[in-house]
Amino acid sequence: MESGNQSELTIWTFDWVPDGPRGFVRDLRLRWACEEAGLDYQVLSVPFEGRGEDHLVQQPFGQVPFLTDGDLRLFESGACLLHIAEKSEVLMPQDVAEKAGTLSWLISALNSVEMVSLPWWFVGLSNPPENPLEGWLRSRLDVLEGVFAARDWLVGERFTAADLIMADVLRLPWVRDLGSYPATDSYVARICARPAFEKAHADQMAHFAAADAARADEM
Repeated sequence: MESGNQSELTIWTFDWVPDGPRGFVRDLRLRWACEEAGLDYQVLSVPFEGRGEDHLVQQPFGQVPFLTDGDLRLFESGACLLHIAEKSEVLMPQDVAEKAGTLSWLISALNSVEMVSLPWWFVGLSNPPENPLEGWLRSRLDVLEGVFAARDWLVGERFTAADLIMADVLRLPWVRDLGSYPATDSYVARICARPAFEKAHADQMAHFAAADAARADEM
């Protein structure tokens, strides 16, 4: 739950972004994880326009999110998510085999799926006659379609941090637009219907809507 009081666990995001990225900025992954685990947290922001030195000290590439937990500082959404997941068995199983599976699928969402889908999308922005990366992306999605057709969760018999990150990677519109993956579509819809995701998503949208109002007041 997001706290209005000072919390040791602080998620940092941008103070504002254009309409397009809203609902997809990666601080949502951390908000969602905290909501699933019932952890107190707060959300603070850094300027979107003009990345200051304080931001670059926390995140050397000038991106978000980054996370502070007391004196501990982390950046990159995957690293931050792993840190949050270790705080709760809701997200990270303690069984050795299930934990290994969760870690493997979590990293695969970032390294084997998102690492392909983002370049595919970027190349597609130039509207080439044929996207040379589409076969690579479809090969990844074909594997996942077989996985989701066979079971409800990536690991064991319940939701874990691996499902959180995989669903967040797969819900991106340019991935869903490829179509013909019914088991994957069902998986993403079911995971994103969880109350914790819905709250995290609504809170992010409200955060940027409040920024719009503040910017309007300044004009």
